[in-house]
Amino acid sequence: MDERLMFLFKRRSIRAFHRDKSVEEKDIKALLEAGMAAPSARNLKPWHFIVVTDREMLDKLSVAHPYAEMLREATLCIAVCADPEISERYWVQDCSAATENILIAAANIGLGAVWLGCHPREERKKAIKPLLGIPDNIELLSLIAIGHPAEEKEPRTQYDETRVHRERW
Repeated sequence: MDERLMFLFKRRSIRAFHRDKSVEEKDIKALLEAGMAAPSARNLKPWHFIVVTDREMLDKLSVAHPYAEMLREATLCIAVCADPEISERYWVQDCSAATENILIAAANIGLGAVWLGCHPREERKKAIKPLLGIPDNIELLSLIAIGHPAEEKEPRTQYDETRVHRERW
């Protein structure tokens, strides 16, 4: 592994958290700054973020999304949303970049996080949008479960030479 890229390789999907340790407000702001530092097509920045720390709401979200049980232990969830009127063609890419920036930032400030996909699964969006009061004209791309990790995973690269093509396929 290239040591210069360790900040990327230490980003791992963390699904176990210390329920009794909340994420500090300064860290929440840092995560949001990271999300908003993502590139976006034509610099339109179609994203909106919903910060959820309420225990009751985290528990509701853990039921609304079929793979979100870890939200019962996480102390923070960030819902990454988009206004498709701002960027109809590229909101998915823009908000995916924001989601990944948040995941990388979380790992590098000592937090654990995992990406929970919502878009394009209509049944997931239908279950979650009303809980979070998301307007009909706003899209929900992802939920990010975040907290102090209760599991450790070693940094890794997933480099696979068979996936690399030079000059042509």
